[in-house]
Amino acid sequence: MLEKPDLQDERIITCLQDEYGLHVVQVTFLPLGADFNTAVYRVVAEDGTPYFLKLRSGLFDETSVTLPKFLSDRGIEQIIAPLTTTTGQLWASLPAFKVILYPFIEGRNGYEVILSDRQWSEFGAAIRDLHTAAVPPALLSRIRPESYSPRWREIVKTFLGRIEDEGFDDPVAGELAAFLRARRAEVLDLVRRAEWLAQALQARSPEFVLCHTDVHAGNILIANNDAFYIVDWDDPILAPKERDLMFIGGAQGFAGYTAQEEESLFYRGYGPTQIDPIGLAYYRFERIVQDIAVYCEQLFLTSEGGEDRAQSLHYLKSSFLPNGTIELAYQSDKTLSEW
Repeated sequence: MLEKPDLQDERIITCLQDEYGLHVVQVTFLPLGADFNTAVYRVVAEDGTPYFLKLRSGLFDETSVTLPKFLSDRGIEQIIAPLTTTTGQLWASLPAFKVILYPFIEGRNGYEVILSDRQWSEFGAAIRDLHTAAVPPALLSRIRPESYSPRWREIVKTFLGRIEDEGFDDPVAGELAAFLRARRAEVLDLVRRAEWLAQALQARSPEFVLCHTDVHAGNILIANNDAFYIVDWDDPILAPKERDLMFIGGAQGFAGYTAQEEESLFYRGYGPTQIDPIGLAYYRFERIVQDIAVYCEQLFLTSEGGEDRAQSLHYLKSSFLPNGTIELAYQSDKTLSEW
């Protein structure tokens, strides 16, 4: 979220004092991320200790905090565990928001810094540890399994139909509509590819593992001391390992290396594994379709968001650029000859 939500800082200060026993003297909104439902802050206690505060609106899945806490406690050092309230809870509440507090790690994300060879290998080792983690049944049962749902594909098809005749007063929505009209054939082909690959992958009944689902460059944090962290655990699922592996070499915001170099360095840490090309291609196409669907909902169904709206449009358009996510998805699809 790039614009500060309509929430007084005093409400945040009171919540942190009541729930965490913190006496906060400074609250600074951080214009970070592309998620309309998440606002983040840097807060400083009176003893000078900084904290990272996350406010989450909309649906809240408890596993987004209980899972990283469990994994961190089990020794995966690349995960920043949420802090507990004075009553031992992993979150607190404000009207319309869940409040989650973390230690503040000074650093930059993977968009801002080039990962070193060592960090790429550490990245691979951390994802391997995630995929092989022995999660207790009680926690595992709360994590949704992959269903290959057509939800996002149907949303995109619906919006493609709407924009043929509907006008939009909002300039960002109007620009998006014009862009999608011009790219209609390409977008429909993305949807068809995702549908066909979903059916092919589901028929193979692949093994499910625990997946983060969103390990793009923006969710990699490199601390000032070069420590490596994976952040944003809002949507973990049980799915084929390719759900996470599709980000590696997939034009997901990492700089400084070719797709082949990313893969080579990452798999030094991850270790030998057989990658299903159908699973890899499906998740790359499905992710693009999901992004289009989410941005359509944000920009066509509401005029809210301020600067976030233009940023969302930019992200959507960037997928269509040379060497972008769409081009890499087609390159990874080994089934095109079957069409």
